[in-house]
Amino acid sequence: MSSAPAPPQRPSVRVTVAQLQVSDDHTANRQVVEDAFRTAARSSADLLVVPEYSSGFDPRGVGSEHAEPIDGPFVTMLRDRARSTGVAVLAGTTLPAEGGDDRAVNAVVAVDGAGELAGVYRKVHLYDAFGQRESDRLVPGPVDAPPLVLEIGGLTFGVLTCYDLRFPESARRLVDAGAQVLVVPAAWAAGELKAMHWRTLAIARAIENTAAVVAVGQAGKGVTGRSLVVAPDGVVGLEMDEKPQVRTVDLDGAALLRVREQNPSLANRRYTVVPVA
Repeated sequence: MSSAPAPPQRPSVRVTVAQLQVSDDHTANRQVVEDAFRTAARSSADLLVVPEYSSGFDPRGVGSEHAEPIDGPFVTMLRDRARSTGVAVLAGTTLPAEGGDDRAVNAVVAVDGAGELAGVYRKVHLYDAFGQRESDRLVPGPVDAPPLVLEIGGLTFGVLTCYDLRFPESARRLVDAGAQVLVVPAAWAAGELKAMHWRTLAIARAIENTAAVVAVGQAGKGVTGRSLVVAPDGVVGLEMDEKPQVRTVDLDGAALLRVREQNPSLANRRYTVVPVA
């Protein structure tokens, strides 16, 4: 009597992409993120990614009025939900600035599946472009801070956010630190050509780094949405429209290694990335 075939093994990591609509109501936003956790848990996801400014957002600009400490309600909720579901999370939030500065810090927090705070990335490139001035309300993160990378299910994820996507050296620095997947929580401002820039830059970062890209945008007024997941060869495997939605994808570590064998551009490069003040 022949034995039953072994069940197929799924790829290395399952990621839930939560393209959320965020408001200035922090209590309501926590509920929206908790709902995304439930979806991720039902999908047996290893990682949930929510957008930049998920704790509180105003399309006219975010500053200290939306800042919460790292032990405040939003991050506490992330840790509680990660602990109860086993799903790690990368989430954009706003932290108070230090040293008496009345501005805030645009940050992405990493929480592992045990609910422990695994790291914080403070946005380096502030959005002083296209008529906006984030630096009036926010303090940039230190350019020489260690890159935020974390290992989940055998893959290494590196974190940047929104406007950082326009700076290829930010992504390359994460890859130098071991990142195989680049995660980009964003509230990508809407406007002429902006959706095209978002898509093109995400694909470019994937191809030039032979890394997967998980680019998760906010939905709603003043932002672009259009989250996408790009394979290391530049093929777009998931792409959303402007509406709020939550989807789950599998990232195949073996396929990533094959792309890097076929296209050894990281091994062939002749320049390094050095932070500048």
